[in-house]
Amino acid sequence: MAAEVDERLDVLRLALEDGLDCAVGTVPHPAGHSARARGPLDGETESDPLHEAVDTNVSALHLTIRAGVTRRGPKSARVTEKSDPAVESFLALSSARLAPRTVEAYRRDLAHLTKWLGRSPAEASTDDLAAYVAQLRADGLAPTTVARRLAAVRSLFRHQMLLGARTDNPAANVELPKRRRTLPRTLSPAEVERLLDAAAGTTPRHLRDRAIGELLYGAGLRVSEAVALDRQSVDLENRLVRAFGKGSKERVVPIGREAADSLRRYLARGRPYLDRRHRQELFLNAHGGPLTRAGVFLILRRLADKAGLEPERIHPHLLRHSFATHLLEGGADLRAVQEMLGHADLATTELYTHVSDRRRRELYFQAHPHARRLKQAKQARK
Repeated sequence: MAAEVDERLDVLRLALEDGLDCAVGTVPHPAGHSARARGPLDGETESDPLHEAVDTNVSALHLTIRAGVTRRGPKSARVTEKSDPAVESFLALSSARLAPRTVEAYRRDLAHLTKWLGRSPAEASTDDLAAYVAQLRADGLAPTTVARRLAAVRSLFRHQMLLGARTDNPAANVELPKRRRTLPRTLSPAEVERLLDAAAGTTPRHLRDRAIGELLYGAGLRVSEAVALDRQSVDLENRLVRAFGKGSKERVVPIGREAADSLRRYLARGRPYLDRRHRQELFLNAHGGPLTRAGVFLILRRLADKAGLEPERIHPHLLRHSFATHLLEGGADLRAVQEMLGHADLATTELYTHVSDRRRRELYFQAHPHARRLKQAKQARK
Protein backbone atom coordinates (compact mmCIF):
# COMPACT_ATOMS: atom_id res chain seq x y z
CA MET A 1 0.00 0.00 0.00
CA ALA A 2 2.85 2.39 0.72
CA ALA A 3 4.11 2.05 -2.86
CA GLU A 4 0.62 2.83 -4.22
CA VAL A 5 0.35 5.91 -2.01
CA ASP A 6 3.77 7.12 -3.21
CA GLU A 7 2.70 6.70 -6.84
CA ARG A 8 -0.54 8.64 -6.29
CA LEU A 9 1.27 11.46 -4.56
CA ASP A 10 3.88 11.53 -7.30
CA VAL A 11 1.23 11.95 -9.98
CA LEU A 12 -0.09 15.03 -8.17
CA ARG A 13 3.42 16.40 -7.66
CA LEU A 14 4.22 16.01 -11.34
CA ALA A 15 0.95 17.71 -12.17
CA LEU A 16 2.09 20.68 -10.10
CA GLU A 17 5.22 20.91 -12.26
CA ASP A 18 3.41 21.20 -15.56
CA GLY A 19 2.46 24.87 -15.50
CA LEU A 20 -0.44 24.39 -17.89
CA ASP A 21 -3.92 25.96 -17.89
CA CYS A 22 -5.56 25.78 -14.47
CA ALA A 23 -5.40 28.58 -11.89
CA VAL A 24 -2.65 28.34 -9.34
CA GLY A 25 -4.88 28.08 -6.30
CA THR A 26 -6.48 24.72 -6.98
CA VAL A 27 -5.51 21.04 -7.03
CA PRO A 28 -7.82 18.34 -8.46
CA HIS A 29 -8.65 15.81 -5.77
CA PRO A 30 -7.32 12.32 -6.70
CA ALA A 31 -10.73 10.75 -6.12
CA GLY A 32 -12.33 13.09 -8.61
CA HIS A 33 -14.01 15.39 -6.06
CA SER A 34 -14.14 19.12 -6.35
CA ALA A 35 -10.86 21.02 -6.29
CA ARG A 36 -9.56 22.31 -3.02
CA ALA A 37 -7.51 25.40 -2.36
CA ARG A 38 -3.82 25.14 -1.62
CA GLY A 39 -1.08 27.44 -0.52
CA PRO A 40 2.64 27.43 -1.35
CA LEU A 41 4.28 24.05 -0.80
CA ASP A 42 7.12 23.57 1.67
CA GLY A 43 7.19 27.26 2.44
CA GLU A 44 7.93 28.26 -1.16
CA THR A 45 6.42 31.14 -3.06
CA GLU A 46 3.85 30.41 -5.72
CA SER A 47 6.23 31.67 -8.37
CA ASP A 48 8.49 28.64 -7.91
CA PRO A 49 8.87 27.19 -11.44
CA LEU A 50 8.60 23.66 -10.05
CA HIS A 51 5.18 24.37 -8.53
CA GLU A 52 3.26 26.09 -11.25
CA ALA A 53 -0.35 25.74 -12.32
CA VAL A 54 -2.24 22.46 -12.55
CA ASP A 55 -3.62 20.93 -15.70
CA THR A 56 -7.37 20.62 -15.52
CA ASN A 57 -7.14 17.22 -17.22
CA VAL A 58 -4.74 15.73 -14.68
CA SER A 59 -7.54 14.36 -12.52
CA ALA A 60 -8.92 12.28 -15.39
CA LEU A 61 -5.43 11.15 -16.43
CA HIS A 62 -4.59 10.30 -12.83
CA LEU A 63 -7.69 8.13 -12.56
CA THR A 64 -6.72 6.35 -15.79
CA ILE A 65 -3.27 5.53 -14.41
CA ARG A 66 -4.76 4.25 -11.18
CA ALA A 67 -7.48 2.25 -12.92
CA GLY A 68 -5.70 -1.07 -12.41
CA VAL A 69 -5.75 -0.47 -8.64
CA THR A 70 -9.08 1.22 -8.01
CA ARG A 71 -11.41 -0.01 -10.74
CA ARG A 72 -14.14 -2.37 -9.62
CA GLY A 73 -14.19 -5.22 -12.06
CA PRO A 74 -16.80 -7.92 -12.68
CA LYS A 75 -18.46 -9.88 -9.90
CA SER A 76 -15.57 -12.27 -9.47
CA ALA A 77 -13.16 -9.33 -9.00
CA ARG A 78 -14.71 -7.78 -5.89
CA VAL A 79 -12.45 -8.72 -3.00
CA THR A 80 -12.76 -8.45 0.74
CA GLU A 81 -9.44 -9.36 2.34
CA LYS A 82 -9.43 -11.71 5.32
CA SER A 83 -6.49 -12.96 7.28
CA ASP A 84 -5.65 -16.58 6.51
CA PRO A 85 -2.77 -18.28 8.39
CA ALA A 86 -1.84 -20.51 5.43
CA VAL A 87 -1.77 -17.55 3.03
CA GLU A 88 0.09 -15.29 5.46
CA SER A 89 2.74 -17.96 6.01
CA PHE A 90 3.20 -18.33 2.25
CA LEU A 91 3.44 -14.56 1.71
CA ALA A 92 5.91 -14.11 4.56
CA LEU A 93 8.25 -16.67 3.02
CA SER A 94 7.75 -15.26 -0.49
CA SER A 95 8.68 -11.74 0.65
CA ALA A 96 12.21 -12.96 1.37
CA ARG A 97 12.85 -13.94 -2.26
CA LEU A 98 10.35 -12.05 -4.44
CA ALA A 99 9.86 -8.41 -5.32
CA PRO A 100 7.38 -6.51 -3.09
CA ARG A 101 5.02 -5.93 -6.01
CA THR A 102 4.95 -9.65 -6.81
CA VAL A 103 4.10 -10.47 -3.20
CA GLU A 104 1.36 -7.84 -3.20
CA ALA A 105 -0.06 -9.28 -6.44
CA TYR A 106 -0.07 -12.76 -4.84
CA ARG A 107 -1.91 -11.31 -1.85
CA ARG A 108 -4.62 -9.74 -4.02
CA ASP A 109 -5.06 -12.86 -6.16
CA LEU A 110 -5.32 -15.20 -3.18
CA ALA A 111 -7.73 -12.84 -1.42
CA HIS A 112 -9.81 -12.89 -4.59
CA LEU A 113 -9.94 -16.72 -4.54
CA THR A 114 -10.71 -16.74 -0.81
CA LYS A 115 -13.70 -14.48 -1.40
CA TRP A 116 -14.94 -16.64 -4.27
CA LEU A 117 -14.50 -19.93 -2.39
CA GLY A 118 -15.78 -18.69 0.95
CA ARG A 119 -12.95 -20.54 2.68
CA SER A 120 -9.17 -20.82 2.68
CA PRO A 121 -7.62 -21.38 -0.77
CA ALA A 122 -5.37 -23.97 0.86
CA GLU A 123 -8.48 -26.19 1.08
CA ALA A 124 -9.37 -25.90 -2.60
CA SER A 125 -9.68 -28.97 -4.82
CA THR A 126 -8.95 -29.36 -8.52
CA ASP A 127 -12.68 -29.13 -9.27
CA ASP A 128 -12.90 -25.91 -7.24
CA LEU A 129 -10.07 -24.34 -9.20
CA ALA A 130 -11.44 -25.51 -12.56
CA ALA A 131 -14.76 -23.86 -11.69
CA TYR A 132 -12.91 -20.72 -10.58
CA VAL A 133 -11.03 -20.48 -13.88
CA ALA A 134 -14.31 -20.99 -15.76
CA GLN A 135 -15.84 -18.11 -13.77
CA LEU A 136 -12.91 -15.83 -14.54
CA ARG A 137 -13.24 -16.59 -18.24
CA ALA A 138 -17.00 -15.98 -18.09
CA ASP A 139 -16.27 -12.60 -16.47
CA GLY A 140 -14.28 -11.69 -19.57
CA LEU A 141 -10.82 -11.58 -18.01
CA ALA A 142 -7.85 -11.82 -20.35
CA PRO A 143 -6.03 -15.18 -20.55
CA THR A 144 -2.90 -13.54 -19.13
CA THR A 145 -4.85 -12.36 -16.05
CA VAL A 146 -6.35 -15.82 -15.53
CA ALA A 147 -2.89 -17.40 -15.81
CA ARG A 148 -1.43 -14.92 -13.32
CA ARG A 149 -4.13 -15.62 -10.74
CA LEU A 150 -3.68 -19.36 -11.04
CA ALA A 151 0.12 -18.95 -10.78
CA ALA A 152 -0.36 -17.47 -7.30
CA VAL A 153 -2.45 -20.51 -6.31
CA ARG A 154 0.11 -22.94 -7.70
CA SER A 155 2.84 -21.23 -5.72
CA LEU A 156 0.72 -21.46 -2.57
CA PHE A 157 0.26 -25.21 -3.00
CA ARG A 158 3.98 -25.72 -3.68
CA HIS A 159 4.60 -23.97 -0.38
CA GLN A 160 2.06 -26.27 1.32
CA MET A 161 3.77 -29.34 -0.11
CA LEU A 162 7.17 -28.17 1.15
CA LEU A 163 5.69 -27.79 4.62
CA GLY A 164 4.11 -31.26 4.41
CA ALA A 165 0.63 -29.81 4.81
CA ARG A 166 -0.52 -31.61 1.66
CA THR A 167 0.87 -34.15 -0.78
CA ASP A 168 -0.47 -32.82 -4.08
CA ASN A 169 -0.86 -29.60 -6.03
CA PRO A 170 -4.49 -29.41 -7.24
CA ALA A 171 -3.69 -26.39 -9.40
CA ALA A 172 -1.12 -28.30 -11.47
CA ASN A 173 -3.72 -30.05 -13.62
CA VAL A 174 -6.08 -27.14 -14.19
CA GLU A 175 -6.28 -26.26 -17.86
CA LEU A 176 -5.67 -22.61 -18.69
CA PRO A 177 -7.02 -20.67 -21.68
CA LYS A 178 -4.53 -20.37 -24.51
CA ARG A 179 -2.64 -17.12 -24.54
CA ARG A 180 -2.23 -15.38 -27.86
CA ARG A 181 1.27 -13.99 -28.04
CA THR A 182 1.13 -10.60 -29.68
CA LEU A 183 4.10 -8.80 -31.19
CA PRO A 184 5.35 -5.86 -29.13
CA ARG A 185 4.57 -2.42 -30.48
CA THR A 186 7.43 -0.02 -31.10
CA LEU A 187 8.20 3.53 -32.11
CA SER A 188 10.17 4.35 -35.23
CA PRO A 189 13.56 6.04 -34.73
CA ALA A 190 12.05 9.33 -35.93
CA GLU A 191 9.21 9.07 -33.39
CA VAL A 192 11.69 8.40 -30.60
CA GLU A 193 13.63 11.52 -31.57
CA ARG A 194 10.44 13.61 -31.55
CA LEU A 195 9.51 12.28 -28.13
CA LEU A 196 12.92 13.00 -26.60
CA ASP A 197 13.23 16.40 -28.26
CA ALA A 198 9.98 17.41 -26.57
CA ALA A 199 11.93 17.52 -23.29
CA ALA A 200 14.31 20.18 -24.60
CA GLY A 201 14.91 22.91 -22.04
CA THR A 202 17.16 24.03 -19.21
CA THR A 203 14.88 23.81 -16.16
CA PRO A 204 15.48 20.99 -13.63
CA ARG A 205 12.27 19.34 -14.80
CA HIS A 206 13.26 19.42 -18.47
CA LEU A 207 16.74 18.07 -17.72
CA ARG A 208 15.28 15.24 -15.62
CA ASP A 209 12.65 14.33 -18.22
CA ARG A 210 15.21 14.23 -21.03
CA ALA A 211 17.60 12.12 -18.95
CA ILE A 212 15.03 9.51 -18.02
CA GLY A 213 13.72 9.30 -21.59
CA GLU A 214 17.22 8.85 -22.97
CA LEU A 215 17.98 6.21 -20.36
CA LEU A 216 14.82 4.18 -20.98
CA TYR A 217 15.51 4.16 -24.72
CA GLY A 218 19.32 4.09 -24.58
CA ALA A 219 19.61 1.21 -22.10
CA GLY A 220 16.28 -0.60 -22.56
CA LEU A 221 15.53 -0.51 -18.83
CA ARG A 222 12.22 -1.48 -17.31
CA VAL A 223 10.57 1.49 -15.62
CA SER A 224 10.91 -0.20 -12.21
CA GLU A 225 14.65 -0.60 -12.83
CA ALA A 226 15.03 3.04 -13.87
CA VAL A 227 13.29 4.51 -10.81
CA ALA A 228 15.31 2.19 -8.53
CA LEU A 229 18.68 3.50 -9.79
CA ASP A 230 20.83 5.49 -7.39
CA ARG A 231 23.63 7.93 -8.16
CA GLN A 232 26.26 5.19 -7.94
CA SER A 233 24.44 3.04 -10.52
CA VAL A 234 25.65 5.18 -13.44
CA ASP A 235 29.26 5.22 -14.66
CA LEU A 236 29.32 8.18 -17.05
CA GLU A 237 33.04 7.91 -17.79
CA ASN A 238 32.68 4.37 -19.17
CA ARG A 239 29.03 4.91 -20.20
CA LEU A 240 27.62 1.99 -18.23
CA VAL A 241 24.49 1.52 -16.09
CA ARG A 242 24.13 -1.14 -13.42
CA ALA A 243 20.51 -2.24 -13.00
CA PHE A 244 18.74 -4.84 -10.89
CA GLY A 245 15.99 -6.64 -12.79
CA LYS A 246 13.46 -9.31 -11.94
CA GLY A 247 14.55 -11.55 -9.12
CA SER A 248 17.15 -8.93 -8.13
CA LYS A 249 19.37 -10.10 -11.00
CA GLU A 250 22.12 -7.59 -11.65
CA ARG A 251 23.20 -6.65 -15.15
CA VAL A 252 25.42 -3.95 -16.63
CA VAL A 253 24.17 -2.23 -19.77
CA PRO A 254 26.10 0.20 -22.00
CA ILE A 255 24.51 3.54 -22.88
CA GLY A 256 25.11 5.84 -25.83
CA ARG A 257 26.66 9.27 -25.88
CA GLU A 258 23.27 11.03 -25.99
CA ALA A 259 22.09 9.26 -22.83
CA ALA A 260 25.40 9.89 -21.05
CA ASP A 261 25.37 13.59 -21.95
CA SER A 262 21.73 13.97 -20.82
CA LEU A 263 22.51 12.29 -17.50
CA ARG A 264 25.59 14.46 -17.04
CA ARG A 265 23.57 17.64 -17.57
CA TYR A 266 20.83 16.43 -15.23
CA LEU A 267 23.31 15.54 -12.47
CA ALA A 268 25.13 18.86 -12.81
CA ARG A 269 22.31 21.34 -13.37
CA GLY A 270 19.04 19.61 -12.59
CA ARG A 271 19.23 17.14 -9.73
CA PRO A 272 20.94 19.51 -7.21
CA TYR A 273 17.85 21.77 -7.36
CA LEU A 274 15.51 18.81 -6.76
CA ASP A 275 17.51 17.10 -4.01
CA ARG A 276 16.00 18.74 -0.94
CA ARG A 277 16.11 15.62 1.22
CA HIS A 278 19.60 14.32 0.36
CA ARG A 279 18.23 11.19 -1.30
CA GLN A 280 20.32 8.52 -3.01
CA GLU A 281 17.85 7.82 -5.83
CA LEU A 282 18.97 9.06 -9.23
CA PHE A 283 15.61 10.46 -10.36
CA LEU A 284 13.69 12.77 -8.04
CA ASN A 285 10.34 14.50 -8.14
CA ALA A 286 9.68 18.18 -7.45
CA HIS A 287 9.55 17.64 -3.69
CA GLY A 288 12.87 15.85 -3.52
CA GLY A 289 11.36 12.39 -3.12
CA PRO A 290 12.02 9.41 -5.40
CA LEU A 291 10.28 9.45 -8.77
CA THR A 292 7.74 6.61 -9.08
CA ARG A 293 6.58 4.42 -11.96
CA ALA A 294 3.35 6.40 -12.26
CA GLY A 295 5.41 9.58 -12.36
CA VAL A 296 7.45 8.31 -15.32
CA PHE A 297 4.25 7.26 -17.07
CA LEU A 298 2.87 10.78 -16.72
CA ILE A 299 6.13 12.38 -17.90
CA LEU A 300 6.12 10.34 -21.12
CA ARG A 301 2.47 11.08 -21.83
CA ARG A 302 3.14 14.78 -21.37
CA LEU A 303 6.11 14.62 -23.75
CA ALA A 304 4.11 12.62 -26.30
CA ASP A 305 1.37 15.24 -26.30
CA LYS A 306 3.94 17.97 -26.80
CA ALA A 307 5.64 16.01 -29.61
CA GLY A 308 2.39 15.48 -31.52
CA LEU A 309 2.31 11.73 -30.85
CA GLU A 310 -0.63 9.80 -29.41
CA PRO A 311 -0.30 10.10 -25.61
CA GLU A 312 -2.46 7.04 -24.93
CA ARG A 313 -0.07 4.98 -27.05
CA ILE A 314 3.10 5.99 -25.19
CA HIS A 315 4.30 4.20 -22.06
CA PRO A 316 7.73 3.42 -20.56
CA HIS A 317 7.86 -0.16 -21.83
CA LEU A 318 7.33 1.06 -25.38
CA LEU A 319 10.82 2.59 -25.27
CA ARG A 320 12.23 -0.75 -24.11
CA HIS A 321 10.53 -2.49 -27.05
CA SER A 322 11.92 0.15 -29.39
CA PHE A 323 15.42 -0.25 -27.92
CA ALA A 324 15.47 -3.99 -28.66
CA THR A 325 13.88 -3.73 -32.11
CA HIS A 326 16.22 -0.98 -33.29
CA LEU A 327 19.26 -2.91 -32.07
CA LEU A 328 18.23 -6.03 -34.01
CA GLU A 329 17.41 -3.97 -37.10
CA GLY A 330 20.92 -2.55 -36.86
CA GLY A 331 22.45 -6.04 -36.89
CA ALA A 332 23.00 -6.65 -33.16
CA ASP A 333 23.48 -10.24 -31.98
CA LEU A 334 20.33 -11.80 -30.49
CA ARG A 335 22.20 -13.17 -27.45
CA ALA A 336 23.73 -9.77 -26.73
CA VAL A 337 20.30 -8.14 -26.85
CA GLN A 338 18.96 -10.83 -24.52
CA GLU A 339 21.67 -10.01 -21.98
CA MET A 340 21.08 -6.28 -22.24
CA LEU A 341 17.34 -6.73 -21.71
CA GLY A 342 17.83 -9.17 -18.84
CA HIS A 343 15.59 -11.86 -20.36
CA ALA A 344 15.90 -15.29 -18.79
CA ASP A 345 14.44 -16.97 -21.90
CA LEU A 346 15.80 -16.35 -25.39
CA ALA A 347 12.32 -16.96 -26.83
CA THR A 348 11.16 -13.71 -25.24
CA THR A 349 13.88 -11.79 -27.05
CA GLU A 350 13.12 -13.58 -30.32
CA LEU A 351 9.76 -11.79 -30.43
CA TYR A 352 11.62 -8.66 -31.45
CA THR A 353 13.07 -10.43 -34.49
CA HIS A 354 9.51 -10.91 -35.77
CA VAL A 355 8.90 -7.19 -35.32
CA SER A 356 12.04 -6.48 -37.33
CA ASP A 357 10.97 -8.94 -40.05
CA ARG A 358 7.56 -7.30 -40.29
CA ARG A 359 9.08 -3.85 -40.57
CA ARG A 360 11.53 -5.02 -43.24
CA ARG A 361 8.64 -6.42 -45.27
CA GLU A 362 6.74 -3.15 -44.96
CA LEU A 363 9.79 -1.17 -46.08
CA TYR A 364 10.30 -3.54 -49.00
CA PHE A 365 6.76 -3.12 -50.28
CA GLN A 366 7.04 0.62 -49.89
CA ALA A 367 10.45 1.03 -51.53
CA HIS A 368 11.11 -1.73 -54.08
CA PRO A 369 10.13 -0.76 -57.66
CA HIS A 370 8.62 -4.15 -58.56
CA ALA A 371 6.73 -4.34 -55.28
CA ARG A 372 5.30 -0.88 -55.90
CA ARG A 373 4.25 -1.76 -59.47
CA LEU A 374 2.54 -4.96 -58.36
CA LYS A 375 0.62 -3.09 -55.68
CA GLN A 376 -0.37 -0.39 -58.15
CA ALA A 377 -1.51 -3.03 -60.64
CA LYS A 378 -3.76 -4.63 -58.05
CA GLN A 379 -5.23 -1.27 -57.14
CA ALA A 380 -5.86 -0.53 -60.85
CA ARG A 381 -7.74 -3.83 -61.28
CA LYS A 382 -9.95 -2.91 -58.36
